[in-house]
Amino acid sequence: MSNIETLQNMINESNYIVFFGGAGVSTASGIPDFRSKDGLYNQHDVQFEKYQPEYLLSRDCLFNNPKVFYEFYRQKMDTRDIEPNTTHYKLADLEKVGKLKAIITQNIDGLHQKAGSKEVYEIHGTTQKCYCHKCNKEYDYDYIFNCDDVIPKCECGGRIRPDVTLYGEKLPKKAWDMAIKTISKADMLIVAGTSLTVYPAASLVSEFRGKYIAVINKGGVDKNKVFADIVIDDDMTKVFEKITC
Repeated sequence: MSNIETLQNMINESNYIVFFGGAGVSTASGIPDFRSKDGLYNQHDVQFEKYQPEYLLSRDCLFNNPKVFYEFYRQKMDTRDIEPNTTHYKLADLEKVGKLKAIITQNIDGLHQKAGSKEVYEIHGTTQKCYCHKCNKEYDYDYIFNCDDVIPKCECGGRIRPDVTLYGEKLPKKAWDMAIKTISKADMLIVAGTSLTVYPAASLVSEFRGKYIAVINKGGVDKNKVFADIVIDDDMTKVFEKITC
């Protein structure tokens, strides 16, 4: 029996599936991941070369070096014209038929919702919202990209920032709590597009108490980080296009 057939059988047998995804879910849509050789962190423009990648997406950079932060954000984090791929759409279909109960994502691009998924917990926040850090007034999600000011300011004088969890900030409590709750109730957990190197997100796998864990990731995953019933080292879209609901 092939890995795809095994995965399909697991899905068929399960009634409360949770999907936990990382940057690799969106690479087929043209969004580079953060740590591969072609990833975002290795695309250094001259003006960013003297900074560590984590710094450029940090709270420290936002408040102490805002010109650099907003320039990097505008250049690298604009996903407004990006479309969902096969994986996003197949997950939305699995939700519609009642198999998939929730998506937990480390991604901030909003592509799961764009594909039609409803129960999505964004544990690293999202670029699809922005707000004033001072008065919490919400602005259109693309305000930062459309604003002519180098540092976008609210009418109260506060800085308008993306609703993204930056390095140095706590993860959003509601999304984190729901991620733990749904994983602990799941009978199947699909971990995909992540090497499970980012903590505390990677620790969520330990909350699983169900029957099947399936890992789909190009390059596999460290077996010391997760015990999986099946590991598929392949292109994710090739896997999901073969899965039926």
